[in-house]
Amino acid sequence: MSFLNHSSCGEETIKIHTMAFKTSSLNRNFHIHFLVLCKPYGHVHFKGEGICNPTNFLEEFYLIHISFFFSETTCDPPYIPNGVYTPERTEHRIEQEIRYKCKNGFYPATRGNTAKCTSSGWVPSPRCILKTCDFPDIRHGSLYSEDYYKPNFPVSVGRYYSYYCDKNFVTPSGHSWDYIYCRPKGWSPAVPCFRQCNFNYLEHGNYPNYEKKYLQGQSVKVECYSGYSFPNEESLMTCTENGWSPPPRCIHVKTCSKSDIEIENGFFSESNFQYPLNKQTQYKCKPGYVTADGRTSGSITCLESGWSAQPTCVKSCDMPLFENSRAKSDGMWFKLNDTLDYVCHNGYESRDGHTTGSLVCGYDGWSDTATCYERECSIPQIERYLNVEPKKDIYKVGDVLKFSCRQRLRRVGADSVQCYHFGWSPGFPTCKWKVQSCHPPPQLPNGKVKGTQKEEYGHNEVVEYVCNPRFLLKGPNKIQCVDGEWPTLPICVEDKSTCGHIPDLDHGYVLFSTPPYRHGDSVEFNCREAFIMIGHRSITCIRGKWTQLPQCVARDELETCKTSSLIAREAKLSQRTEFYHNTNVSYKCKGKYKHSVCINGRWDPEVTCREVRIQSCPPPPQIPNAQDMTSTVNYRDGEKISVLCQEKYLIRGTEEIVCKDGRWQSIPRCVEKIPCSQPPHIEHGTIKSSVSSEGRKQRFEPKLYVHNTRLSYICEDGFRLSGGNGITCHMGKWSSPPQCVGIPCEPPPLIPHGVLSHELDSYQYGEEVMYSCTEGFVIDGPAAIKCLGGKWPRPPECIKTDCFSLPSFDDAILIGQKKESYRSGEQVSYKCPKYYQLDGSSIVQCINGQWIGRPTCRDVSCKKPPKVENAVIPNEMSRYPSGERVHYECIKPFDLFGETEVICLNGTWTDPPQCKVSKRKCGSPPPIDNGDITTFPLPAYSPGSTVEYQCQSLYVLQGNRIMTCRNGEWSKPPKCLDACVISEEIMEEHKIQLRWKYQKKIYSKTGETTEFMCIPGYHKKTVPETFRATCREGKLLYPTCG
Repeated sequence: MSFLNHSSCGEETIKIHTMAFKTSSLNRNFHIHFLVLCKPYGHVHFKGEGICNPTNFLEEFYLIHISFFFSETTCDPPYIPNGVYTPERTEHRIEQEIRYKCKNGFYPATRGNTAKCTSSGWVPSPRCILKTCDFPDIRHGSLYSEDYYKPNFPVSVGRYYSYYCDKNFVTPSGHSWDYIYCRPKGWSPAVPCFRQCNFNYLEHGNYPNYEKKYLQGQSVKVECYSGYSFPNEESLMTCTENGWSPPPRCIHVKTCSKSDIEIENGFFSESNFQYPLNKQTQYKCKPGYVTADGRTSGSITCLESGWSAQPTCVKSCDMPLFENSRAKSDGMWFKLNDTLDYVCHNGYESRDGHTTGSLVCGYDGWSDTATCYERECSIPQIERYLNVEPKKDIYKVGDVLKFSCRQRLRRVGADSVQCYHFGWSPGFPTCKWKVQSCHPPPQLPNGKVKGTQKEEYGHNEVVEYVCNPRFLLKGPNKIQCVDGEWPTLPICVEDKSTCGHIPDLDHGYVLFSTPPYRHGDSVEFNCREAFIMIGHRSITCIRGKWTQLPQCVARDELETCKTSSLIAREAKLSQRTEFYHNTNVSYKCKGKYKHSVCINGRWDPEVTCREVRIQSCPPPPQIPNAQDMTSTVNYRDGEKISVLCQEKYLIRGTEEIVCKDGRWQSIPRCVEKIPCSQPPHIEHGTIKSSVSSEGRKQRFEPKLYVHNTRLSYICEDGFRLSGGNGITCHMGKWSSPPQCVGIPCEPPPLIPHGVLSHELDSYQYGEEVMYSCTEGFVIDGPAAIKCLGGKWPRPPECIKTDCFSLPSFDDAILIGQKKESYRSGEQVSYKCPKYYQLDGSSIVQCINGQWIGRPTCRDVSCKKPPKVENAVIPNEMSRYPSGERVHYECIKPFDLFGETEVICLNGTWTDPPQCKVSKRKCGSPPPIDNGDITTFPLPAYSPGSTVEYQCQSLYVLQGNRIMTCRNGEWSKPPKCLDACVISEEIMEEHKIQLRWKYQKKIYSKTGETTEFMCIPGYHKKTVPETFRATCREGKLLYPTCG
C-alpha cells in the first residue's frame, strides 16, 4: 500500500495515466495498490498493473490498468457529557460546525463554544469541565496560608478554605474566622467580612451601660443631651464599612431666639421662645397685612447664621366693594401701590363721565371707591309728526315720555317710554297715514292665548298669553298688533319647584288632591257647616310657594258694613248706615252708576264718589343682556313681568319688575357670569371634586371656574375640616375656604416595665413620645411613636434580654452542653451530620431575648451512580457524600468516551461516560514537562492502546500514569510536580531552622512536609500551622520568626 497526497479529487485526478516512483527494487511485471488522499473531503482507492522499465535511470513503472472508488470522510455525532449541542445530525460533513452549551456548574474546556468537523475528527474536541472558582478577593480579610494555596487556583466546586478577618471585622457568624466555600454560583459567603461597630460611648449623649456590638448595615437610635444634636437632626447611627456614620458625637446645636427679630405688623403664632437649628416657626400678619407672597402667615427657619429671613408683613388691600361696576383683575389681594382697574356696568359711568376707572392701594386702603352712577337721558332727533310730552332738556332715570301724532296720523309703536340707566326703552314710535291689521297671533310653546281667538286683529289690539301648568311665563304676557305684525312672544319655562304640604285652613278642609304639587297646580277648599268662606276658594303653587289662603268665618261672627250719611246722601243711598255680609249696593256718582259688595265688614270696592286715578306704565323695558322683551302694551299699576337673562348672564336684583305709580320699579340687571381663577390652597388639604351649576362633577384642573361652581376639600390623614367643607364661585370670587386642623391625641398607652419620655394631658398632631425600658428589659420595636389622626400606633414592648429555650433545627446537631438560660449576646454552635452540608452560619446568638440565626443542614449526598452500558464501577456503594468521585471501567473490547469519572455535586451526579467500540486511531502521545513515556513512541496507536508515563528524579507524578487511546483521542495526561529547594539563605532571612537537626534536606518532594522552628532567641510571628510546611508543585511557604 502506498499513499499519495492530493489537494482535491476532481476529474484530473481520475485521468492519471502514469506515475513514477523512486524505488530500490521492483519486478518487471508487478501489481500495486495505492491511496490518493483528497484533502479535506475524502479519499480515492486505486488498484493497477504496471510494467517496470529497468533501462530507465529512474526505474520508472507504467500503469497499464487502473480501477478506483471514492469514500467521503464524515464525523460521528459528538458525545459531550454535561452539555448539549446544535444542530443535531446523524453525521456531519467536513467543515461543518456545531455550537454546544454546558450545564450549570460546567463550562467549555477550550476558549469558545464551537467545534469543526475535520478529517482528523472534531477540532477542538467539545468538552464540558467543572466550573471553577478564581482566587477569592476578601475585603478586609485573607485566606490562611494564602501564598501557599494561591497557585492551586482556580479550584472546582465543593472546595473550601479557612479565612480570617482584619481587626474590627467579623465573619457573618460573628467570629474572627470561618470557612469560605466554592459554590456553583461563586464563593459563599459572598461578603466574607463585615464591619463590627462597638457602641459604648456617645459624646454629649446617652449611651448603654454595657458595650453593644452591631454589624455592618445595622442602625441604632440615639439621644443627644439638650442643646446637642446629630448633624442634620438625624437620630440614627449606622454601622458602615468605615465605622459609625455619623460618628458617635453630638454637636452643640445652634439656637435662635424670638427676641432676635421683630415682626412689624405681625406676630409669632407659636409659644416657644428658643428654636434649635433647622427648626421652623410660624408667624401671622395682622388684619390688612400679608406676607411678601400674599399669604396671611409665613415661616422662618433657624440656620447657623441665624434666622433664615426677616419676616415681613406688608400693607394689603382686599378686593373692594363695587357699586354698579366690576373689576378687570382676577386677583384677591393687592400690595401697597398696586393698581386695580374697574369698568362700569351698562348704563353707568364715573363722576367724570368715563366708563372705566382705577384705584390705588395705599396705607389707608383704596384711594377711591369703585362707584358708577346712572346715566341721564336726552331726547334724540325725532320725526316732525310726533308730539312729545313733557318737554325738557335732560331727563332723569325714571322719567316717562308720552307720544301722540299730529294731523290724525296713526301711531305705530309704544305710546310712552321710560328713562332707564341704559337709556330710553322701548324704542320711540313713528307716525303713519295707514296701518294694517294682523292675522291670529302665533302659538306659544307650552302656553296658549287667553280667551277666544279671532280671525283678524286690528292695529293696537292686544292679546294675552298664559302658560300651561308647571310652566312659568318669562317676559311680557301681553302682545299688541303693530301695523300688521306681532312682536316677539314671551317664553314658558318649566318650573321644577314643588310646594310643601297644603296649609291648614281653620274651620275648613281641602277637596281631593294628590302630591307632589308643582308650579301652577291648584287645590280647592270648602268651609265646614255654619262657616262662610271669605276670599278665593282655591290656592295655587307658584314657584314653590302657596298663594294666600281664604278664611272660614262663622255665620254669627260675620261683620256688617257701614257707611256715613254724607256718603249715603252723595251716593243717593237710603238712610241705612249698616249692611249685612254679601249685600250688593248700587249708587250713582256724577251721573254714573257704581256697584259694591259688603264682604265681612268691608266694601269691595270702596263706596266713594272720589275719583281714583289709576296710572298706567309704559311698555316694559328691554333690559340689556336679557331675553327679548319687545312690547308696545301699557301695563296697569300693580302688574308684574318676570325677567329672564341670556345664557351667560346672571340676574342681579329681583326677577320681576313691577308697575307702580306709572313707572316700572325694581329694574334688575343682567350681569356677566364672571368665572373664578384657581381656588385657594389650604394647608394639609386638597381639592376633592367640583360641581358646576349644571350639576356635573368635574375633575380639579388648573383652569377658570364658571360662576356657581362648588369645590369640596379633603384633608390629609390626621386632619379634619373646620368651617364647612367647600367653596363656591360667585361672580369671580371664591367664598372663604375651610381649614384642615390636626386631630390631637389622648395620652399614649403605658407598657409594662416601660417609661415615657414626657407626659401631657393632650398631644398635638405629629408630636412624638419615646419609650425606654427599666433595667433587665429592652425595647422590642420602634422606641418612638407619633400622634397621627387622633390615634397612637401600637407601642413597643419591653422584653427580657435573656433567652430561656434553645431552638432546634432540622438535622442540625448542637455542639456542647445545653443550658437552661442564655445571656443576651451569648452564642451557640451547630454542626451537620454525615452526608449533610451547612447552609449559612453555624452560629445562633441570643439578642435581647430572641435567637438570631438559623443553621440549615441540607442533604447533598447522592444515591447510586448512573448505570453505563458495558461498564463496571469498582467498589460501588449505595450512598456517596458530595464531592465523591466514581471511576468507570469499560468491558473489553469497548472504549470509554467522555470523562472516566463522575462527581457527586450537591445531590446530583455529573453526566457519565459511554462505553462503545472505537473506530479511530491516536497519534503519538503528548509530551509532558519533566517526564516521558516508558516505551518507544509509535506514529499511530489502535483504539484501546495504552502508554505509561514516568517522572524524572525528585519530581512527583500527579494524575493517572496510564493514558488510553479512545476514539482517536488520548485521555488526560498526568503532571510531574516540581520538587522544593530548601534554601539556607531563605531560612536565615525568616529566622528559622529545621526542627530536626539530623535532617540535612536540600530538596523536598511535592506532598512532603518539612517542620521548622525558630532560631534560639526569636519568637513565632506567623500562626503555628505554618511551621509544618508542605511542598506544593515546587513552592514552599516558609514561616517567620522575629
